[in-house]
Amino acid sequence: MPEVTINGPAGRLEGRYTHNKATNAPIALVLHPHPQHGGTMNNRVVYTLFQAFVAAGFSTLRINFRGVGRSQGKFDRGEGELADAAAGVDWLQTNNPNASQIWIAGFSFGAWIGMQLLMRRPEFDGFVVASPPANLYDFSFLAPCPSSGLILQGDKDDVVSEPSVAKLAEKISKQRGLQIDYKVIPGANHYFQDRSELVLEHTTAYLKKAVARVTA
Repeated sequence: MPEVTINGPAGRLEGRYTHNKATNAPIALVLHPHPQHGGTMNNRVVYTLFQAFVAAGFSTLRINFRGVGRSQGKFDRGEGELADAAAGVDWLQTNNPNASQIWIAGFSFGAWIGMQLLMRRPEFDGFVVASPPANLYDFSFLAPCPSSGLILQGDKDDVVSEPSVAKLAEKISKQRGLQIDYKVIPGANHYFQDRSELVLEHTTAYLKKAVARVTA
């Protein structure tokens, strides 16, 4: 899993990248949870999402936001992290000019950043988010949400309340032409402890179906 260095808006960004050799393989960026609460690209949920995209045939990148690991800069309350994510997408597109699709994924804080990027970049084809912090951050910008996607949530999450995520999923699902697959994982806490295999299973299955629909 090659290490990569990306020129970000606040300096060097550290990343890990797995390349799919297919000429038109889809691409995906995976974003990590809150940097001030120990979030890194090596978080177990982030790595599991990363593995799922790779298994589904994507060229996949995960990055450390500014100030995390060997990434330069310092925490910027979400604004700078959104710019970091955009730099990650630019890098993916530059290195995969013939990609058939582009997806965004994220866990917790990374889900919030990823969904904002989804609204700003019309080229995205879909998203996968785990524990989007709907009770902690404002997601009203998803009006309308530009693409369909998968939302994963644990029913034992004591950081992000399941009802708040269910409400968000329902709100997006009502928008014309969108399909939101909302999966509640029984017994899963915020970090999907002892449930990562279900995260991998649900995400891989969803992605393979989504890619098949486009290539059929």
